[in-house]
Amino acid sequence: MPPKLNHLVHQTRRHFLKQSGVGLGALALSTITGGSANATSTASAMANPLAPHQPHFAAKAKRVIYLHMTGSPPHFDLFDYKPELVTRTGQDCPDSYLKGRRFAFTSGVPKLLGTPRTFTQHGEGGVWMSDAIPHLHGVADDMCVIRSMFTEQFNHAPAELLLYTGSARSGRPSMGSWVTYGLGTENENLPGFVVLISSGVQPNGGKNSYGAGFLPSVYQGVQCRSQGDPVLYASDPEGMDRDLRRLSLDTLRDLNAQQADELGHPETLTRIAQYELAFRMQMSVPEVMDITKESKHTIDAYGAQPGAASFANNCLLARRLLEQGVRYVQLFDWGWDFHGTGPNEDIRDGLTRKCATMDKPVAALINDLRQRGLLEDTLIVWGGEFGRTPFREGRTAAGSILGRDHYPDCYCMFLAGGGVKGGMMHGETDELGFGVVKDKVHVHDLQATIMHLLGFDHERLTYRFQGRDYRLTDVHGHVVKEIIS
Repeated sequence: MPPKLNHLVHQTRRHFLKQSGVGLGALALSTITGGSANATSTASAMANPLAPHQPHFAAKAKRVIYLHMTGSPPHFDLFDYKPELVTRTGQDCPDSYLKGRRFAFTSGVPKLLGTPRTFTQHGEGGVWMSDAIPHLHGVADDMCVIRSMFTEQFNHAPAELLLYTGSARSGRPSMGSWVTYGLGTENENLPGFVVLISSGVQPNGGKNSYGAGFLPSVYQGVQCRSQGDPVLYASDPEGMDRDLRRLSLDTLRDLNAQQADELGHPETLTRIAQYELAFRMQMSVPEVMDITKESKHTIDAYGAQPGAASFANNCLLARRLLEQGVRYVQLFDWGWDFHGTGPNEDIRDGLTRKCATMDKPVAALINDLRQRGLLEDTLIVWGGEFGRTPFREGRTAAGSILGRDHYPDCYCMFLAGGGVKGGMMHGETDELGFGVVKDKVHVHDLQATIMHLLGFDHERLTYRFQGRDYRLTDVHGHVVKEIIS
């Protein structure tokens, strides 16, 4: 029963008369603040919002690692091979492809740009990949490359928010929060949803990309770091030892419990749970974040460096977190916005250098999970927030550096493990890569598919807020059944 309803069930006539003097004021305040009810259905779950829950049906995946390449990789130079585009490099873009379209930094008639990379097919499924990602060639049979993704947003922040929250505007719960809300966590000493940022730059959508929105804040992503304090502000203040911290938390718990009894607000229960989780995390997080406990062979396979802050370290940490029962691990890696405004944004040497920081650790992560028997029920998702144009970016078209503009109409992502078919390519774009011609997959379809693999009907996992039942996929989304094993 939702906490507020549970609270009202135990209210007597005397309670009502005592509180009725402020009833209208409370009602007005609830309207202003957007009061909502927690959908957790049991008394034990009310006491512990992160208690494990059962999904709607048998799940193929129990946990998720989402690898977000912030800025959006140039998919034509990684996964979507277009020989005709290569042949027509330097030609004016056909007018039929430009009519009615807007681009972030390009106007006029741009020049077509085929990939300068070398493409070959890999694995039994013949997955096309470029020479920029040689280590991923070796795990091609684990990968399902979706070449028909599309979105409506062509600027970073709204596109990222749409991908993670189902809305291009801030304020909605993120995907990791929905997953944790639906499943809880299997380790009471760790958050259910952990965020790792390797580049020192927050995601384009800011903390909204991993926030809880209008869900209780206990479901928001907790950012952990591989350098310095693993979690900011979790350490004891100077002059306070662990016993004194325990005593202060006990007092806060009693005060919050009294408020919960009187007001029945779910966020009060969340506050209690968060304080207790933070106390337990002081001991558990440093342990799980210490990659020096891994063998030299494993560290070398990932290309990790203990004590450093890197994407490779975070991939290894993601595996360690999953082993400890964390449901959803989100990695953000900045630096994939290949406009061509500098050497690091060139789709030749610049892309080679950037991929070298990603290719090896992602391949190692897939291999490591498989060897440990975790890949079959761990879903890995890799991609950006949109695609890149099949022509040169307008601002840099006259220079020697090759770059591409933002492009929402088609792009590539890949999934691995967690009930997804491996060694396959799903969907196709036209010969010049301007649009999807087969098996379109919208970002809402991706969200619906991820939730399905976790055992949820995306239309039924809802939360009532301001008089409406919300869900991750808004009012859209279809499960892409063709990629599910």
